[in-house]
Parts: sequence; structure tokens; C-alpha cells
Amino acid sequence: MLGQRLEVRQGQGLVITPQLQQAIKLLQLSNMELEAYVEAELERNPLLQRDEPEAVESEAPAEATATSETELSFEDGRSSAAEEAMDVRSEDAWGEPSAERTDAPADAQPGLNDWSRVGAGGSAPDGDTERPDTREATLWEHLQAQASAARLSPADLAIAHTLIDMVDEGGYLRGELEEVADRLGCGLERIEAVLRVCHGFEPTGIMARSVPECLGLQLAERNRLDPAMQALLENLDLLARRDMAGLRKACGVDAEDLAEMIGELKALTPRPGAGFGGEPAQTVVADVIVRPDPAGGWRVELNADTLPRLLVDKRYHGVVSAGARSDEEKTFVADCAAQANWLVKSLDQRARTILKVASEIVRQQDAFLVFGVEYLRPLNLKTVADAIGMHESTVSRVTSNKWVATPRGLFELKFFFTASIGSVDGQSTHSAEAVRHRIKSMIEGEGADGDVLSDDRIVEILKEAGIDIARRTVAKYREALRIPSSMQRRRMLRTG
Repeated sequence: MLGQRLEVRQGQGLVITPQLQQAIKLLQLSNMELEAYVEAELERNPLLQRDEPEAVESEAPAEATATSETELSFEDGRSSAAEEAMDVRSEDAWGEPSAERTDAPADAQPGLNDWSRVGAGGSAPDGDTERPDTREATLWEHLQAQASAARLSPADLAIAHTLIDMVDEGGYLRGELEEVADRLGCGLERIEAVLRVCHGFEPTGIMARSVPECLGLQLAERNRLDPAMQALLENLDLLARRDMAGLRKACGVDAEDLAEMIGELKALTPRPGAGFGGEPAQTVVADVIVRPDPAGGWRVELNADTLPRLLVDKRYHGVVSAGARSDEEKTFVADCAAQANWLVKSLDQRARTILKVASEIVRQQDAFLVFGVEYLRPLNLKTVADAIGMHESTVSRVTSNKWVATPRGLFELKFFFTASIGSVDGQSTHSAEAVRHRIKSMIEGEGADGDVLSDDRIVEILKEAGIDIARRTVAKYREALRIPSSMQRRRMLRTG
């Protein structure tokens, strides 16, 4: 029988307030974007001011004093960080009430740090529409995109990113490869191997170390780098002096052939990066600094130069509040005060969260900092999130556009997350990079006795060592390392 009635039901759901949406955006901003955001807020909100010695007496919320330093040691694989300095259990990442951390899974607390319903691309569903980025890609962005698509191992990709950072506006690689090898803790041969991969990027000739090498790469692509042309590239100083007789003698060609060769050189591009002049290169500033601790372990601290310091001017707030007469004026003053207090508190919480995530990453990747790029451990967002009691999406936002300065160089926090490969016993895991390095070492050991390892044989050897890996994975890693198949290698050995 149909009828009408009233019912009261109780349920749980995630409600993202406008302030919470802004807090999510704050977390994923880079230091330069954050500075621009703070400047805009300073212009908009008269109750905000920078924390400077000459500023008027102000009072910030009690929570607005973030700990900027954490000491870590790695005894028995545990962190001895001062928990109280970074502990934010009384509040979640953005000031919402939170319970004490328990061993329950993340989905057992549906209202805490669950940003899974935030809009795609990491932006909050606040209805704001942003203008599409229609600017032309810079040379750095163009090379970074090609490196990411080159199917390099995590360690080789880190090397490629380091080399790309050394490219000038003309497209030339400036700097010594020996310094890169020493900083990253790997062999010079590996740096050169990654550079050879980068030489295959577009535009042709990019990341060359000299004009002859740049032109040689372009000629090689056209299949025109014969011995005579190579000799011409090695004697460009004679061409600059217009010493045609010396060039003909050095190249072993007649005058007609030399004229054609010079014409080919004129058709090449000596500055392959000149076409990417959209924006000047911007210096990356580290958000976190990692230094060796004299007492052992590592000292992890925030870069104070990138942290905006804001205060709420309580005295001015009292003056304007007393002078407000209409309801509209009183509402405006109240909104400014609430927004100012929220921003100061959120900036402090953002700093605490970044420090907490970075400290756990350093603890997990201690071997890399000590021994080099080949000792990266398998690491994912869930491991870090579980260790510090946060949601995976929060960790993901923290590691986006955040950089850490270490004794081995400047790296994005996402660099430290590498894939893992299971073991035969199902208990332990192996870093994908370590497995790639083992495959490469096994293949480099071929030839002494004429034995060439097939992919199936490599799988058997790795399984004997306790690494559970499929044949297609071995083939994928081998191809990523630019290593020919066993049949091709066997043919190369026969031909000497």
C-alpha cells in the first residue's frame, strides 16, 4: 500500500569545504607557485603581513611554529626522529579532527585524509576553470618528455634528467661527465651509455659536447658520416681559415667533392636548441635539504628560504573591527580574519607534512645516499603513507613539484619511488634497478668462453638467485638497456 512518511537517517560522507579545497591546492604547489599565491593573498587581505623584524607587534596562532629540522639515524632500520617535533596526530594534514593512529587500514577512517574524490589531475572540484596552457614547450620540457618515454631504468632516467639539466639554450651539454659520475656514484661508462641514448632525442644533434659532435650526429642520421666527412669535422679550424688545400689533403678528396661536403655542412644546424626560446630557464630551488649528521645518519631540514612567513596583524584587526559600522564592513573584516588565520595555520601544516614525508623517504633510501644510484630500494607511495600515517594521495601531492638537495645532487621527491620485483620465496623484494644491473652484468660477462645467454637462461639464473621474474620482463629490461637479442649477440661474436 502506497503512502508517505518521514524518516531520519544517519550516514557518513566526505565533505570538501572551500577552505579544504584550497588546502589541497597548497600542498601540491611548488615553492615558486606558493610564493606567487602568498603574494596575491598579501595584496588581497589587509590583515596579513610578512614576519619581518620591523613588523608591528602581531600574534600568530599557537600552531603556526613548524619544526624545520629533524634528525634521523638508521640503527636496525628504524628512525630515531623526534616524534614530538613532527607529530600531528591531534589534527590531520589540514586541521580536521583526527583520531590517534591505529593499525586499522586507511579505509577504516573514511573521513580522514581521503582525497580520492578530488578532481582528476590533482585539482579540487571547486568549479574553477583554468585557462589552458597554450605556450610552446621549452627545450628542457621537450627533452624531459623524451627521456620519460625512452623506457630507461629508474637509475638511468635519473642520470638522463641530470644530463638534461646541464644543457644550455643552444642545445649543448655543458659540464664534465666525470663530475656527474662522481656525484651519482656510478661508473663513467654508464653515464656515457645514457648520453648515447639522449643523443637519439629530437632535434638531432641535441646534447652534443662540441660543434663537431653536434654536426656528426646530424650527418650520422642522414647516413653521410663517412671517413672523409669525419676528417672534415675534425678539421673545422682549417675551414674557418679557408685553407682548402689543407682540407683536401686532410680529407683525401678533390676540390669538387670538398665543395659538396662543405655544402652539406651548411645545411646542418649548429645550434639545435635555438628553436626552443620560449622561456628562460628557471632555477630549481630545493624544498628540503639533506646533510650528513656528524652523529650518524642524516639531518633532514626544510629550506627556510622557500618558506613564506606570515603573521596576522591583531592590532590592526582590532582597529578596523572597531571602525566597522555597516554589516557589510563587519562581514568583510571577519572573513579577512578567518582567511588570514587559516592561511597561517595551513602553511605551517604544509611545512610539517613535507618534512614528515621527506624524512621517511630519506630513511627508506639511505643506501642510495651512501652507496649510489644502483642501491635504490623498491619504494611506493603506500609504504611511505603507512609509515607516517597519511593517505597515499596526500603523499603523492607532497612529492609533486618538491625537490630535495642531497650530497648526491638535487632530485625531485618522486625520483625515490622505484618499482619492485618479488622473490622466489615470496617474502622479500628486489629493486627493479638492481635486477636490471644484474642482467646487464651477466650479459657483459659473455664472450670469454663463447657462451651467449638467452632470455630463458637469464630467467633460470635469476630464479636460482631467488628472483622471481618472467621472461617477457627480462626481454623488456634488456631492450630498455639497448642490448641486442641472444641471436644478434651470437652473430656479433662470430664476426669478431
